Amino acid sequence: MLQTNYIRENKTLILERYKKRNFDGEAIIDQILKLDDERKATQHKLDAQLAEGNRLAKEIGQLFKAGKQDAANMIKEQTKALKESGSALKELQNKIAADLLDLLYQLPNVPNEIVPPGKSEDDNETIFEEGSIPVLHEKAMPHWELTKKYNLIDFELGVKITGAGFPIYRGKGARLQRALISFFLDQAVENGYEEIIPPLMVNEASAYGTGQLPDKEGQMYYMPKDDLYMIPTGEVPITNIYRDVILKEKDFPIKNTGYTPCFRREAGSYGSDVRGLNRLHQFDKVEIIQIEHPDKSYQTLDTMVEHVKALLNKLELPYRVLKLCGGDLGFTAALTFDLEVYSTAQEKWLEVSSVSNFESFQANRLKCRYKNSKGKTQLAHTLNGSALALPRIMAALLENNQTEDGIKIPKALIPYTGFDMIK
Repeated sequence: MLQTNYIRENKTLILERYKKRNFDGEAIIDQILKLDDERKATQHKLDAQLAEGNRLAKEIGQLFKAGKQDAANMIKEQTKALKESGSALKELQNKIAADLLDLLYQLPNVPNEIVPPGKSEDDNETIFEEGSIPVLHEKAMPHWELTKKYNLIDFELGVKITGAGFPIYRGKGARLQRALISFFLDQAVENGYEEIIPPLMVNEASAYGTGQLPDKEGQMYYMPKDDLYMIPTGEVPITNIYRDVILKEKDFPIKNTGYTPCFRREAGSYGSDVRGLNRLHQFDKVEIIQIEHPDKSYQTLDTMVEHVKALLNKLELPYRVLKLCGGDLGFTAALTFDLEVYSTAQEKWLEVSSVSNFESFQANRLKCRYKNSKGKTQLAHTLNGSALALPRIMAALLENNQTEDGIKIPKALIPYTGFDMIK
């Protein structure tokens, strides 16, 4: 969420940057500034009435001491009228504040200056590629056939128990999944991240804090009886650890990692892109999150991208790094890099990670602040990335490493799986 002072001081810049998102926010911004003026005017009236009430209270006390009860009682009637007027002003102020907040929630983050313009994922910029695309044998299969052949994942049984998008991993498929989770967590811990096991459900305040509400309400599973949401990503509960927290400069950087199942409704998803593991309602992911000093957040973003690249190198997967254009940029992000692996059997790129800097956008919602060296309270910057999301990693590993004799396991994973081949 943007701060009203920032909007007022940088309106022209914000509107220019919003063009990268193909978003016209001028009408909303004008309403915000108008409401902010009304809020200030109302506050000024309240302050004036409070000062007048304090003056009258002193005068009443002096009149009673002087034995002038009639005069004191007359002034007391004035204070009653002031209180009634003050109550009305407070109600108006609360309404203005609520309306202002609703409008602020409608504004996306301001894209960083290096975000390329564009309308869709077709306009994203490829900035790095690594690895060679393997050549498969003639009888190579997509992962949904491989998992059936080797009894690794049962999609049909998942439909029976729950529904589409809830697969069952079994045997070596389950062990490979567990191996990937442990490998990703160990790599994060070795790089200084503290491991967190968070709740898998969050309250409304947490969902607003990281920007899932009100922007992505339709994507989350909601339990109305308990007023709780199943998490769409570990980013939500882990980042909310720092909601309503005031940090010190020496606390930076704060580095957390966590494995969680993730739950997404994915309403309207259909077609070949959702086959097998490509798009699920429940999937596993290891997340990396940093709370950082504003002066260092973009340097930190680069190190987080490098962390994910190192994971993909160790998994021996061909991958590329994309800088997202404005039209494909998430609502809360100022700058995002996507990392995609190549699925040889499907002959397409699969997104496996998004690494984003939200600058102070989430921190303003969260009230995640720090005191600088001069004792002034300022907003921190928040960042997060998938390191990594498992379904498409699993799909690419199975497809790219298949041979006529079975599926080879990358060297980095063998200590975790306990086997080097799926036959």
